[in-house]
Amino acid sequence: MISIAATGDSFINRRLPTEDENAQSLSELIGGADVGFTNLETVLRRDEGFPSAQSGGTWASSPPEVLADLQTYGFNVLAWANNHTLDYSYGGLESTKKYIEQYGFIHVGAGENLAEASAIEYLDCAGGRVAILAATATFHESWIAGEQRADIVGRPGVNPLRFQKIYSVSAQQLCHLKQIASESGINAEHELRVKEGFATADAKSTFRFGTQLFEETKSGKAGERTAANPRDLKRFARLINQAKRSADVVLVSIHAHEMKSGHKELPAEFLVEFARHCVDQGAHAVIGHGPHILRGIEIYLNRPIFYSLGDFIFQNDTVAHLPADFYEKYSLGAEHNVIDALEKRSDGGRRGLGVNPEVWRSVVARLELEKGELQKLELFPIALGFDEPAYRRGWPRLTKDAAVLEHLRDLSSPFGTQININDGVGKVLLP
Repeated sequence: MISIAATGDSFINRRLPTEDENAQSLSELIGGADVGFTNLETVLRRDEGFPSAQSGGTWASSPPEVLADLQTYGFNVLAWANNHTLDYSYGGLESTKKYIEQYGFIHVGAGENLAEASAIEYLDCAGGRVAILAATATFHESWIAGEQRADIVGRPGVNPLRFQKIYSVSAQQLCHLKQIASESGINAEHELRVKEGFATADAKSTFRFGTQLFEETKSGKAGERTAANPRDLKRFARLINQAKRSADVVLVSIHAHEMKSGHKELPAEFLVEFARHCVDQGAHAVIGHGPHILRGIEIYLNRPIFYSLGDFIFQNDTVAHLPADFYEKYSLGAEHNVIDALEKRSDGGRRGLGVNPEVWRSVVARLELEKGELQKLELFPIALGFDEPAYRRGWPRLTKDAAVLEHLRDLSSPFGTQININDGVGKVLLP
């Protein structure tokens, strides 16, 4: 028997209070499993690296000692492929890797080149061997790890899951777009780049308008569709095929903020495609995170897909420093400090993630597998202090809040997943 305790994002930048009773109870749940998994969504650094020109929204930076607090919770496996991995450029990536390894965690999803970023790592347990790999779909294009060749080194970065988005519109609307493009010259630069060989032409079935692709709808309804990059799907098929021949259980972590049709609680089509593809290839569970809220659970071929486990720790409003870019974005100057900047972003606590109660409640998922087959899946609600001031909220505590489980049950129902709730614990009914 192999047991797994899985959580979503750990955006941690403060030290855990000593003798925290909430941490003790969570440690028993997470540390009692063979695998304790979380997604580390911050850069570990003292003064290494410099702020990248792009960030994941907040330039995330934390003292390396927070890793000791993650160990207190019982985690032994970290994914760190996400939209904050290169907030402090390559120096921050290198320091994060250095400190993770100093603290002895198994880690996946980023590295000095694509081979390292996509590498499979293994954990040997009393009940068998577990393989873990990780990727992110949410990243700046310059953050993708580069593939090495015999004649040149690769580039540090994240293991990417790329995708394409195409908007479907009526024939009349498409005609209008073409007319606007012709008269405005919005596509002129791209067309010149194609002509000069610096870009490739789009598929004939699509029309480019600026940076977006459009097509004529076949259903009669306007909308959008997304599809995972075929090369990345093939890469993951090869990786999973390797992993399943070397381990009893294969876990895939995927960080993805992308949503369906503007509904944050719904995973984008390409994410569903990717997750099912991983299971088809032999993965035993797909652990999703990214949007900072829960998404539904699907039991696909008797294997769980968590489209998002939300947050485990969320402290994005207590970063110690922010670069000048952040201040300039909100029309602030050198006389302002980090609290001024964060409060300006939230409009004094009236907007943003801080006012969404769904960001501050989630679950810890606990799985048990026997010979690769899922035997039990339980869900334990946690709360992160929605009503606390920004400088205190973000730490998890176990609750018996049935409302969290009822919400997750509603999100999971469209996937055909049934969840029984008893005494504040959810139990997924298996086929």
